[in-house]
Amino acid sequence: MYGAERQQLLAQQARRDGRVDVMAASVEFEVAPETIRRDLGVLERQGVLRRVYGGAIPVERLDFEPGVPQRDQIHAEAKERIAKAALDLLPTHGTVLLDAGTTTSRFASLLPTDREYTVVTNSLPAASMLAPRGNVTVHLLGGRVRATTLAAVESWALDVLDGLTVDIGFFGANGYSGERGCTTPDAAEAAVKRAMVRACRQRVVLADHSKYGDDQFSRFAALSELDALVTDDGLDPQVAELLGGGDMELVLA
Repeated sequence: MYGAERQQLLAQQARRDGRVDVMAASVEFEVAPETIRRDLGVLERQGVLRRVYGGAIPVERLDFEPGVPQRDQIHAEAKERIAKAALDLLPTHGTVLLDAGTTTSRFASLLPTDREYTVVTNSLPAASMLAPRGNVTVHLLGGRVRATTLAAVESWALDVLDGLTVDIGFFGANGYSGERGCTTPDAAEAAVKRAMVRACRQRVVLADHSKYGDDQFSRFAALSELDALVTDDGLDPQVAELLGGGDMELVLA
């Protein structure tokens, strides 16, 4: 078995069982414990796992919030498909709000260059990406910048959002479910997201299937407040049927 194949199986095992034990994995794969430790080191650098004593656990089950580089590597291929599918929901012109997040940043990079938009965002990566474009006018919301997500939060952003009306907003989420809606770990970031939801005529959440059921500390929107949820085809078919049964449009990329 090639190392890349073994690493993929280790990642799958971690998500299925909640952890990987070095000694048990070395027996299962018939390799030395040090080989498994090297594999786990590779997966940690990719942002998939977090090393702990005796093994590793998936980042999705940790209480800490990974930084942007780590989160961007998790389900990267699914995030790319989600971002591309969300382009079909864009108007031909008008005002667009972009929330901070790795999937929304991918979406920002795909904005058409032959249409004119006014973009409002609290995301430093999205603003720096779009500002040089001639067809996009960027309005960057101010406030304290969270080092973890590079998002502007607190009163400066909230005060500006209170006076805005935006055609459509695209949001990220750390978790979503029918019971708890869309959630995020940080209360300050959730407050800005709620204000963004209120400012938009249409609201679209971009979140991969692993976020389903992973309810976080602060809710920023109920699913009933959304016009569309764009996720990937890894979502459980029964869950997809449940989520697609209401007024919200469900898009599987």
